[in-house]
Amino acid sequence: MTPRELIDTAKIPGGDELRLFRRGKDFMIVLDRNELMSTRMSGSEEALAVMSCERLAGRKAPHLLIGGYGMGFTLRAALAALPGDAQVTVAELVPEIIQWARGPMAELAAGCLDDARVRLFEGDVAAIIGDARQTYDAILLDVDNGPDGLTREGNDGLYSVRGLAAARQALTPGGVLAIWSAAPDNAFARRLGAAGFAVEEVAVRARGNGKGARHVIWFARKPG
Repeated sequence: MTPRELIDTAKIPGGDELRLFRRGKDFMIVLDRNELMSTRMSGSEEALAVMSCERLAGRKAPHLLIGGYGMGFTLRAALAALPGDAQVTVAELVPEIIQWARGPMAELAAGCLDDARVRLFEGDVAAIIGDARQTYDAILLDVDNGPDGLTREGNDGLYSVRGLAAARQALTPGGVLAIWSAAPDNAFARRLGAAGFAVEEVAVRARGNGKGARHVIWFARKPG
């Protein structure tokens, strides 16, 4: 087996250290012993974008907020599904993630960060959400392993009662809050409903070929 090569490390603000590895043509972003992202498993991150865009069908000039660039799977899938008049704001807390996208993983990024529809914000997506008022047609969150923050305790606030209220306020009428998770969380699904959303929970496979672990995406729609 080809050994993993450590390419770089990055400190998560208020959290631990990320490590970028390469094995052959594959890249992995690892936290402690947890492989957070891999180029071998992109299916559920792409589904987060594709299914969100399907739920916005018919909207003119939709504006999406993506929390967490990761390896860009969600952004690239969104750009492929969205019309030319769409806007996509991408918030990434860890500056090195963007450096990796423009550096060792530039071929994978395929220029998506330079698309004219994209605006990049290097900072906490919670700050953007907190400042917004009926701004976004969809908010896509993939900033952690799910509602129980793994990479950074500060992420827990996004999934709290207060955080969900802020997201609801940031969405346009009928807008969608889409949240990726590595596993189900019944308590969180109930919290979404209590926050005034109509909640749909979808199980998706980790790999684009329909194989791999089952992940979860919640689609929480704000009343129109």
